[in-house]
Amino acid sequence: MPNPLNIYVLSRNARLYSTRRIVEAGRERGHTVRVIDPLRCYVKISAHRPEVHLKGEILPAPDAVIPRIGASVTFYGTAVLRQFEMMGVFPLNESVAISRSRDKLRSLQLLARRGIGLPVSSFAYSPDDNADLISIVGGAPLVLKLLEGTQGKGVVLAETNKAAESVIDAFHGLNAYFLAQEFIKEANGADIRCFVVGEKVIASMMRQAKEGEFRSNVHRGGSAKPIRITPEERSVATRAARIMGLNVAGVDIMRSAHGPVVLEVNSSPGLEGIEGATGKDIAGSMIQFIEKFGKAGRTKTRGKG
Repeated sequence: MPNPLNIYVLSRNARLYSTRRIVEAGRERGHTVRVIDPLRCYVKISAHRPEVHLKGEILPAPDAVIPRIGASVTFYGTAVLRQFEMMGVFPLNESVAISRSRDKLRSLQLLARRGIGLPVSSFAYSPDDNADLISIVGGAPLVLKLLEGTQGKGVVLAETNKAAESVIDAFHGLNAYFLAQEFIKEANGADIRCFVVGEKVIASMMRQAKEGEFRSNVHRGGSAKPIRITPEERSVATRAARIMGLNVAGVDIMRSAHGPVVLEVNSSPGLEGIEGATGKDIAGSMIQFIEKFGKAGRTKTRGKG
């Protein structure tokens, strides 16, 4: 058994399944694990002695910090994580990698630059370009995605070009940025979540959309089952996580007629669905990764841009 570590989990809710499992896995292996609400933290920015404060106390620097930062609090959550990094603390995922992965447009551009297969996507600012925007991705049916959406929210399947134009107009009316993306019909409403820790896919599951739905998210009623992925899919998943600079990632892949395409790289993937589907101790694997790298205080900065 490795030497005991002091680990903080940055999470707004200690009762969430993923947070609970990480705490359990850490304590089972003899570590001290404390859940810290990042929104209750405040920081002292100093060149010589940076500090993180919580409810009037100065938090001692732990050996490692596990960020479970929700998309809605990315800006503040990564600021707190960055403060711990300034203190020399090992982050399971670095703040810059989380910010990079949360920007869907930037993520796609980085992945495309490195040759990762993606659905054909288009992005525009002016409503005058709607017709060309739709044409670039092959016309209807097509998918329209808000750049700020999570768990399938803000994702619309437009069955006709007219419907696509109406949705685009609505997004423009909200002053919202969005992507148009080709619809991968041959996937039949299924995608694959690959859970990457370090350089390995440690678990994978296929998520199938419920009847009449094209979004496969379990949060939206989709089902999940374990699946054996191909060597190509395994390579794509680990490469995508590496490009984002993430030590832990949920990489969502869809099987298209021209090979696997990456839909998204999630920097704070949920554990409940994949642990339930595969029976694997994902939380334990995350703790073991920290045991290997955390005590030495070494970060694995892998992505750029």
